[in-house]
Amino acid sequence: MQVVITGGSGGIGFAIAGHFAAQGHKVVIADLHQNAIDDKVAQLQAQGFTAAGIVLDVTDAASIANCAALYPADVLVNNAGIQHVARLEDFPPEKWQQLINVMLTGPAMLSRAMLPGMRSRNFGRIINIGSIHALVASPFKSAYVAAKHGLLGFSKVVALENADINFTINTVCPAYVKTPLVEQQIAAQAKEHNLTEQQVTEQIMLAPMPQKAFIGVDEIAATTAFLCTDAARHMTAQTLVLDGGWTAR
Repeated sequence: MQVVITGGSGGIGFAIAGHFAAQGHKVVIADLHQNAIDDKVAQLQAQGFTAAGIVLDVTDAASIANCAALYPADVLVNNAGIQHVARLEDFPPEKWQQLINVMLTGPAMLSRAMLPGMRSRNFGRIINIGSIHALVASPFKSAYVAAKHGLLGFSKVVALENADINFTINTVCPAYVKTPLVEQQIAAQAKEHNLTEQQVTEQIMLAPMPQKAFIGVDEIAATTAFLCTDAARHMTAQTLVLDGGWTAR
C-alpha cells in the first residue's frame, strides 16, 4: 500500500511513517519543509524501507492537487496540525482561520482529492489524527477544539458517502503526547502561571488523566495501522480514544 502522511516529519507523523514502512508499505512524508522531509526520508531509506517525500501545504488547492496526482494514496493519514492558545476575544481572526484551514478544511480537501483514486481501486483508508479535544474542551483553544470536533462529523459523512466500496474513515484521538508542540505549550504555561515545567505537566497536562502518563507515539502508530488491516474492515466513522481514562468520568 502507498501511505501518505501529512505532517509526516513531526513526532506523531514520523512514528506512523516508520511503523507502516516497517510493515513493508511505501510511505510518503508530506510536510511543509523540504529539509525536514529529506532528513526523515533518508532515515527511513537508510533502514531499507521504501519512502518518498513531497512538500505539501494542506491549505493550498494546487499543492493538494499535486500531491494527489504524484502520490495517490491507498491510505491517507491526516496528521498535520498547529496550535494557538488565547481567549476568544484575544484570538487573532487570521490565526483562528489558519487553524481551521490546517486541521479541518485541509483534511477535507485532501480527502476529496484522494477519494476518486480510492474509489477506482475499490480500496481506501483515511485516518484522521484527532485529539482528546475532539471530545472535550479546554479553555483558550477555541479554534483547535472546533477543528477537532469537526473532524468527527466530517468522517461520519464521508463514511456514509463511500460505504459502497472497501473504504473506511476513522479518527484517532489521543490525550497529550509529548511532541515538540506540547513541549512548547508546557514551557509557555510555566511562564504564564509562574510554575515549573514539571508542575505544569502534573497539575495541568496530566491532571484529568487517571493513568497520569503521556500517550506514546508508538500507540498512535499501531492504532493507525490496525485501522488499515482486514480485521478493521468494518470499523468506519469511529472515534478511537487513547486517553488514559480521561473521558471515563
